[in-house]
Amino acid sequence: MSKEVVITGMGLISSLGLSLEENWENIVAGKSGVKEITHFDAGTLATRVAAEVPPAFDELSRNLIKKRAASQMTRVTRMCITAAKIAVTDAGIDFNLLDRARCGVVMGVVNTGNSSSEKDTTIQNTVFKSMTNSMPAWISLEYQLQGPSFSVNTACASSAYAIAFGYEMIKSGQADVVIVGGADSIINFEEIQGFNALYALSVANDPPEKASKPFSLDRDGFVIGEGAGVLVLEGKEHAIARNTAIYAEIAGCGLTSEGYNIMAPMKDGEGMAKTLELALKNAGIKKDEVGYINAHGTSTELNDRYETMAIRQVFGDGARQIPVSSSKSMLGHTIGAAGAIEAIITALALKNGILPPTINYDHPDPDLDLDYVPNKSRKSDFNVALTNSFGFGGHNATLVLKKYRD
Repeated sequence: MSKEVVITGMGLISSLGLSLEENWENIVAGKSGVKEITHFDAGTLATRVAAEVPPAFDELSRNLIKKRAASQMTRVTRMCITAAKIAVTDAGIDFNLLDRARCGVVMGVVNTGNSSSEKDTTIQNTVFKSMTNSMPAWISLEYQLQGPSFSVNTACASSAYAIAFGYEMIKSGQADVVIVGGADSIINFEEIQGFNALYALSVANDPPEKASKPFSLDRDGFVIGEGAGVLVLEGKEHAIARNTAIYAEIAGCGLTSEGYNIMAPMKDGEGMAKTLELALKNAGIKKDEVGYINAHGTSTELNDRYETMAIRQVFGDGARQIPVSSSKSMLGHTIGAAGAIEAIITALALKNGILPPTINYDHPDPDLDLDYVPNKSRKSDFNVALTNSFGFGGHNATLVLKKYRD
């Protein structure tokens, strides 16, 4: 029997805060988390800015993760476990009261962050720190969960895929509860140098907070962010039986592969448009029901142009009436964590009736003519939102969220 799937808990670690409330307050205020890089000396690189998680994270994680386990985790994995514990607490779940065999974990993991920026790596913990299945494994160990537990890597769409797989597990009746999300950080010398060689990153270092400017005429590449986003998904009846609060409903998703290019999206946003269409079809949502789109919005030339073209293609004359904004203007691009972080922001936007802004929208691109919610958040009572994630290699995902009404 097909089940409705809802979000009952969320945990968010980003450059704008270590709690759901702090992050949301700063997002609504249109603050930027981009600063000069402190993880290493970036003085010789073309890009010297990124959206780093605040140093206070270290103390927070020490309070939530046992010392021995923490020593076997990278900082990125600790972000994931910390966000997961916050999300489970937020959901008010006591796994002692549930069938642990029907509780699973799916995490989007591009890498574990065991890079040149990682500290305290030894011969004894190298393997544990490098295991790309470590994030779901540690979460399952924490709560002794015995349902499916695995990682998915689809580049920048990884944690959106994780949400989609968790959704399908519950909807099909395979699970009652699935913890989904992801964490990432590529703020290290070698990866920034590599992305600079591809001309993918912004080199607008001064001032740092102005570097990420999606949909603007003067955009010059994305800004790297880091963080973790974790959500607790449940069947609606299961959540109601627990008498727990519900943030939003996951109404459906669209997952596609472009089969086109290892880096560039399909010309004119054709692959993106197919993903949006599929998501709407699978969710049973009419186009005129969509009240907000949280864009992938990387601040690169091709993504912003093609994503705009895809939205125009799908929604036709109605496209200009749909607010579209990019959280990456504030948080940077959190790579494998982006899909989950932006799904959390979209769920909060639905619940609170507030559209997050696209900041740094000072020089509009005349070719990009949608409503990008420029610079300031605004109130809007809408019922359906989409959130897009598009990754290198042509991995595309669109999630459909609906406002939950008692």
